[in-house]
Order: sequence, then C-alpha cells, then structure tokens
Amino acid sequence: MTALGMVFPTNYPIEGLLPVARSADDAGLDQLWLWEDYGGASATASAAAALASTRRLTVGIGLLPVPLRNVTAAAMEFATLDRLFPGRIVPGIGHGAVEWMGRIGPRAASPLTLLAEYADALRRLLRGERVTAQGRYVKLSGVALEPAPAQPLPVLVGGIRDKTVRLAGRFGDGLILASETRPETIPRVLDEFRAGRDTAQRDTAGRAAAQRDTAGRAAAQRDAAQRDTAGRAAAQRDAAERDAPGRSEGDAPAVVAFVPVP
Repeated sequence: MTALGMVFPTNYPIEGLLPVARSADDAGLDQLWLWEDYGGASATASAAAALASTRRLTVGIGLLPVPLRNVTAAAMEFATLDRLFPGRIVPGIGHGAVEWMGRIGPRAASPLTLLAEYADALRRLLRGERVTAQGRYVKLSGVALEPAPAQPLPVLVGGIRDKTVRLAGRFGDGLILASETRPETIPRVLDEFRAGRDTAQRDTAGRAAAQRDTAGRAAAQRDAAQRDTAGRAAAQRDAAERDAPGRSEGDAPAVVAFVPVP
C-alpha cells in the first residue's frame, strides 16, 4: 500500500507543528513524520500533540535515538500513544548520530549491538510479551507492559549502511531510509533488508527446533522418572509382602470370615 505524507523537520520551530499537522490532516495526507535530535523537541511529546490535534493522521517517529531512553520507557511511551490514538502511531528507532550521542553521554561502544538488542526487546514488549534479556546493553528481568498492547505495534528501524539495513531486516518490521538516499540505490538496499529478514526467519526456525528438542528431552526425562518411581514402588511392595509375619513365599492370603450363628 502506498501512503502520501510529509516530514516536519527538526530545524522548524516546534510552535509551528500543530498548524502544520492540522493542515496536513485537512488536506488528506496520510502521514506526518517527526524525528528527534539532541537538544531539540521530544519526538514522543510532539507526536502526542500532533495526534491530539488531528482526526485521522498517522504520525510516524522516524526516528528515536535509542541511547537516549531505556527500552522499557520507550515501549511505555509508544504503547500509551497507541492506547490513546489506536492505530495512528508508528514507532521508529535508530542508533543515533554517534558524535551527538558522545556529546551528551550515552554513546555506546558498539552502536549496532545496542540497536539490535533494543529493537528485539522493544518489539517483544510491544507484542505483549514478558521479556527477560541479559545483553551487553539491554538487561531486563521479566518485564511486561500492563496492560499488554491490544495489538502488536510494528517497529521500524532506520539505516543507511549495509550492516544497519540488514539489522533492520533481522530485528525490525520495516526500514526507514534517509532523505538523501538516491532512488537508484533503493533496490540494492532492499536486497540487504531482505537478507536480514531471511536471517530472522532462520533464527526463528532454529529457536523453534531447539524448543522442540528441549521439550522432547524434558518429556523423555519425565517418562524415565515416572518409570523409575513405579519400579521402586513395585519393589517396595514386594519387599513388604515378603517381610510380613506368618507368611512365606507362595502362601495364599489368609481369609477370616465371621459367620453369624443362628
């Protein structure tokens, strides 16, 4: 499906956002896209304002720099927007400009590792899963959104270079390209994205096979334990019968009958 939208650049005064959003909504545009630079306007706060001032416009965040927010906080913000404005928010994330992240403190030694861990955890949280993760950067212990999202939110990942584009295919639901991307390069970029998607499918198949193998081993261990328990119980019964007083092997059980005397 093709959608027509516009971008509200970060170098425009934020005071102009609401008139622009209402004009886009009235003109019949499908989407309004925002993004976040350090020191500027908050993308999620801007998205909330734009959604509240329009009737049907979808607002995309393309993109939110992941070093700036804990992944649970980002999931809470996106889920809240979706509950207030169902189906009208599109989350997008990226590793952010490395130089800028370094200026404000949260620069990661491996931006791609951070983005991969973050995207995976964010998608799972926005699907309503309870997430435990012990990655290099993302560490969660049984975290879930309460209540769970009514429907999964797609998470888009921004990328320019091949490694990031493949990461977007592996851990995201879609790809955000930079405005300077040349049209003639898009087919090759999409090939990289699909390669990442293929890797994700192999990962999923491998996890499913591992889970089946684990379940099979657990079932076999349960069966063996049950057989062992039953064998020990039978041996104990036999020993008890042999040790009963006044009995010898082969004796028939004694029967005592009380017969009323007339």
